[in-house]
Amino acid sequence: MVKERATSADLLAPELLARVSQIQVRTHRMVNDVLSGAYRSTFRGSGVEFEEVRPYQPGDDVRGIDWLRTAKAGEPFVKNYVEERELTLGFLVDTSLSMDFGSRSWTKREVAAALCALLSFVAQRAQDRVSLTLFGAQPGLHLPPRKGAGAVARVIREVIAAATTEGGTDFATALERQERLLRRRAMLVVVSDFEGFDARASEKLGRLARRHDVIAARVVDPFEREIPAAGRIWLRETEGGRLVEVDTRSGEVRGAWKREYELRTAALASELTRCGVDLLELTTDGNLSAAIADPLARYFLLRRRRQARPA
Repeated sequence: MVKERATSADLLAPELLARVSQIQVRTHRMVNDVLSGAYRSTFRGSGVEFEEVRPYQPGDDVRGIDWLRTAKAGEPFVKNYVEERELTLGFLVDTSLSMDFGSRSWTKREVAAALCALLSFVAQRAQDRVSLTLFGAQPGLHLPPRKGAGAVARVIREVIAAATTEGGTDFATALERQERLLRRRAMLVVVSDFEGFDARASEKLGRLARRHDVIAARVVDPFEREIPAAGRIWLRETEGGRLVEVDTRSGEVRGAWKREYELRTAALASELTRCGVDLLELTTDGNLSAAIADPLARYFLLRRRRQARPA
């Protein structure tokens, strides 16, 4: 008999275990009827599976016409789909070194874990399945889709306890792996700061988005948006390790820092739009409700409004 390999979550230090419990308790309190209802109305029923190809009937949506079959048969045929009874909610979470940064109460990794916790609790109420895949410089742990409180708790523990990976973030390989793992249509939440997201990764993300409902949850620390006037400081690049001296007394330096962040943000947003992927912005600033639940509720509302617009 093969014994299951012990994971990092099985060996949690007491302080990490306390952090996991804190995140679990706080996010569970946020799962109210409003958020659960918003989740169901936004995502439940959006998943469909192919059932059959049948002859076209008056009143059928012309967008469902199977043009290849129609051309071969000489008469119109349509593809028929049925609504999935349950949804698979997948998390693809970045565990690279930059995700362990945090200048306020929470690190990016902890915010990522809290988002996974909150959405997992909501999915649990809806009887949906939850999966998790970790990645960094190399592919990490994968937990296949599961239901129940145990699955939710393990997702939180694994995100917090996973070993930090150094050497950058290999988005392309992680997204390609996810394409193989997700056999049925799913809602996939990619949680990262998106440092190192490049053209190759964008191509892989676009392919995933053509089959699955993909959301990019970007976690940002206030320090990245605006550097404080703190004199001369030394900063180490989290992905490359290079030391850089920065004179934060200079308004020009602080302005350039802010403009660089805004340019990166605009470029990422543009690329995600091109891929057909929604962007959810999260922050390490403030309490978890302000950092996660409020942006998520606003996203649900905007998405439902967009869905209600006539085609």
